[in-house]
Amino acid sequence: MATPISLSPGPSPARREALARRIRLLVAATIAYNVVEAVVALTAGTVASSTALVGFGLDSVIEVSSAAAVAWQFSARDHTLREAREQRTLRIIAVSFFVLAVYVTADAARTLAGDGEADRSITGIVLAALSLAVMPFLSAAQRRAGREIGSASAVADSKQTLLCTYLSAVLLVGLVLNATLGWTWADPLAALVIAAIAVKEGINAWRGEGCCAPAATGAAATAGDAGCGCGAGCSCC
Repeated sequence: MATPISLSPGPSPARREALARRIRLLVAATIAYNVVEAVVALTAGTVASSTALVGFGLDSVIEVSSAAAVAWQFSARDHTLREAREQRTLRIIAVSFFVLAVYVTADAARTLAGDGEADRSITGIVLAALSLAVMPFLSAAQRRAGREIGSASAVADSKQTLLCTYLSAVLLVGLVLNATLGWTWADPLAALVIAAIAVKEGINAWRGEGCCAPAATGAAATAGDAGCGCGAGCSCC
């Protein structure tokens, strides 16, 4: 005899509002940090002719647009309206990833072809190290809130923030190798890694993957997504 599937109602309306407020605050903090990060990275990247650093700065710009899209979604006080804006927000985030990947790939290919070499950038190294320390905390906090409220766009935006962590690590390695060993090819190679990660996350955002709404328990947990209770069309984070 089949075990009946029990469905939990998910967060209460009061809890949903508390989570929405938390997401709005995290998004605001992300936007503020990334505005500063973008200005510093783009300026330093232009001065040093660093494709990877400019790509990192552009990712910060895209992170601002992605966070702004989520802020627009969660500016709605009505939960139903927020859900209605979900798909459009995911599309904005996905397109942002793809635009970044195209630009960075083209610029990295130009550099690898011998059209300019990157100078060392101490400012870029410091910025990459700082982002590597800050971004994981912002990403983890927003991801937890997004999963609990069942918002794929909030989770996707947290992945954009997490991508910034990966990019910081890749950028840091490339800049340090260029500054200490004179490996100028390390800079465009780091940029290509940035582009590849951006494409992957863009595809996931376009498909709406990455949300984990607390919906199913019991038999569904063992037969489906190992207890994460993902909604239709979503995959476990």
